[in-house]
Amino acid sequence: MQDDREDVFSKAVRAGKRTYFFDVKSTRGRDLYLTITESKKHTHEDGTAHYDKHKIFLYKEDFEKFLDGLNEAFDEIDRLKNTGEYVRDEPDTPPPADDAKPPYTDLNFEDLDRKDI
Repeated sequence: MQDDREDVFSKAVRAGKRTYFFDVKSTRGRDLYLTITESKKHTHEDGTAHYDKHKIFLYKEDFEKFLDGLNEAFDEIDRLKNTGEYVRDEPDTPPPADDAKPPYTDLNFEDLDRKDI
C-alpha cells in the first residue's frame, strides 16, 4: 500500500540555541495539519551534541482556537509590558537559565473550556 501523506510546507526559525520547525503536512485523506517542533542543541563535555525535541500536532479543526489563544497570550504580554504591571521581583537577577525547570501545575484538560475557573 502506497503512503499518500506528504510534506506540503516547511519553515525553520533559528532562535539562539533553539530552532523551531513549522511543518504543514497532509493526511492520507488530504486534510492539512501543522506540526510545531522545538529542537534545542546540547553539547557534551567531549564535544558531541544531542538535540532535545518537543513536537505539537495541530489539526485543522483546532487552528482557529489555537490562533485565538496564541494572540490573546501575546496581547496580554504586550499589555503587561506597556502598563508596567509585570515587574520582575529582582531586576538585577538574570533570567533563569534555559535548562531551568519551571514548577509544574496540575492541569486537567477538561478544565480548558470552563468559564467558572
